[in-house]
Amino acid sequence: MTRESQDADVAFIEALAELLRAKDLTEIEVNREYGEDDSLNVRVSRHAQAAPQQVQHIAHAAPAASQAPTTAQPQPASGAPAQPEDPAEHPGAVTSPMVGTIYLAAEPNAAPFVSVGDTVTEGQTLLIVEAMKTMNQIPAPHSGTVRRILVENGGPVEFGAPLMIIE
Repeated sequence: MTRESQDADVAFIEALAELLRAKDLTEIEVNREYGEDDSLNVRVSRHAQAAPQQVQHIAHAAPAASQAPTTAQPQPASGAPAQPEDPAEHPGAVTSPMVGTIYLAAEPNAAPFVSVGDTVTEGQTLLIVEAMKTMNQIPAPHSGTVRRILVENGGPVEFGAPLMIIE
């Protein structure tokens, strides 16, 4: 390995670390192939201490959100048990198959693929997850009605994070 290629690899790893911080990700893994017998495998991840802070921050937001619906929901008794539960454990949850950036529409000024209340069919595009400059269409795993959209356009998403609820 030459000094130049070593410096280029260090710069590449530093760029990955910056991307990790800028997109608020917990881990990035990349395999670069330079030739038949030459490759670079890199995994950049945050310390385990950063994740609990984010989880605590989300946990503080979740009770406030669930307290408001529970005070308003005793009137409509049919929907009361569904709201307080964790969206990731909902049977109709659509989860992210990858880490990336969420786009709810095909273009910045276009209408979103789906909105709350829309009826979708299995295989219909729900949203796009951009990962490594590749736009990945996320299809509906089953037919139903979109009840909740849990992500924001342009926001980061982790693997396995709930994206929306389809019942």
